[in-house]
Amino acid sequence: MVGMLEIQSLYVGYGKETVLADFTISVRPGEVLALVGPNGAGKTTLIKAVSGVLQAQAGMIRVNGKDLNRLPAMERARYLAVVPQARNLPAAFTVWQTVMMGRTPFLGWLGKASEQDRARARWALERTNTLSLAKRRVDELSGGEQQRVLLARALAQDTPILLMDEPTAHLDLQHQSNLLNLTRRLAEEQDLAVLMALHDLNLVALYADRAALLVEGRLRAAGTPSEVLTPQRLSEVYQIPLHVIAHPEYGTPLVLPDGRQKVSTSST
Repeated sequence: MVGMLEIQSLYVGYGKETVLADFTISVRPGEVLALVGPNGAGKTTLIKAVSGVLQAQAGMIRVNGKDLNRLPAMERARYLAVVPQARNLPAAFTVWQTVMMGRTPFLGWLGKASEQDRARARWALERTNTLSLAKRRVDELSGGEQQRVLLARALAQDTPILLMDEPTAHLDLQHQSNLLNLTRRLAEEQDLAVLMALHDLNLVALYADRAALLVEGRLRAAGTPSEVLTPQRLSEVYQIPLHVIAHPEYGTPLVLPDGRQKVSTSST
């Protein structure tokens, strides 16, 4: 199933406090859209609202025109899968058991996995290079391995929409590159619509088709990384001087701080 994610005039909050206001954007099949912005801008809140963890105060979230807010949780899970940060994984479970959890929305009333379910889980393990870890417990894995297992679980779910909340957090450069390259490739091959929250603006420039800049719960700009990641806008939003130059190899925006800041000293 191929799907387009449409978010229209979305308002989300905690109690009476509105954290995300009048947010509208769409993510097309085969596209990676990155959410960027300072801490507290509303990126994780948006991921939680789209996934159904948070109830929206107002607005629409649709896949192929179907209103996800009106669907039961199990049916909603047939349309979108979530890759959270690697934490709070079920320590007592093996990698295979964890990835098979992605098949839960498709199991029969007896909850028994079919050969098709097992084949999809195995495919997800193979694509994320975690098949060799299948018998190990998840609490025995490194952070990079756990993050790949979470991606495998989401791929096993076989949904048209993939939500990723800071998937590269706490990963070293090698694991960041591997995970994002794989996500980029899967989006293209599987026609996935990927909505991803990322802090690192240079990773956004390299791997995202489009970027959406959130500031204090509102959409400040949306477009290609070159259109959104401008020095004037970023310096204003992040409140530090920033330069943006062309990457010497890829030509994508490369965001750099304004050198060393001079520190004033006084004699005693």
